[in-house]
Amino acid sequence: MKRTPAQCPACDGELAVTELTCLQCDTRVTGHYRLPALLRLSPDDQHFVEAFVLSSGSLKAMAGQLGVSYPTVRNRLDDIIEQLNGGREQ
Repeated sequence: MKRTPAQCPACDGELAVTELTCLQCDTRVTGHYRLPALLRLSPDDQHFVEAFVLSSGSLKAMAGQLGVSYPTVRNRLDDIIEQLNGGREQ
């Protein structure tokens, strides 16, 4: 399957899901659904979050994997946390 785009290719606006389809029986559910916060992150940030989870949340392990300093990893994680907090529905 293709990766879900989060931004409009024409104007860079936020995209919303308007239809879900069952792959087994082709039932369709329509509506207006906001993409989950993690899907709204850039592909690079999504990969970072995935690596973070797979390293059991160890910033030290992440720094070693990425070949950067611990503070660099911490700052990147803080930036992602800020993005996620900014996109949280109230």
